[in-house]
Amino acid sequence: MVGSMIVGLLVALLVVFSLRERMRIKRYRKEWDVIGESKSSPLSESLAGLVGTAGGIYLSLVMLTTFLEIDVPSRVNISVVSLEPMAAVSFILAIISPFMNRLRKGLQRFKFR
Repeated sequence: MVGSMIVGLLVALLVVFSLRERMRIKRYRKEWDVIGESKSSPLSESLAGLVGTAGGIYLSLVMLTTFLEIDVPSRVNISVVSLEPMAAVSFILAIISPFMNRLRKGLQRFKFR
């Protein structure tokens, strides 16, 4: 019971940090095509981006495993939490993607100095 609460809390914290990073990135981009239209909040845009990214990764993983005929278990148990492995991997990759983009941009800036 305590293990699942710790895992749930850790996942929630990672989602919050990922959403904050996505909101920070979104703040610096200007979208000239939506000026004058109704605007949604940065949190809702970041959450939609997180879900969209995770969905795209999930579909790619499903197509890849189907094409390569890889047997993937339908459920994986971590402590008392049961997850679908490809959905969990896609969600984790979507969570860390803004941090990896930030790291890549930082390394590019460092490389060209």
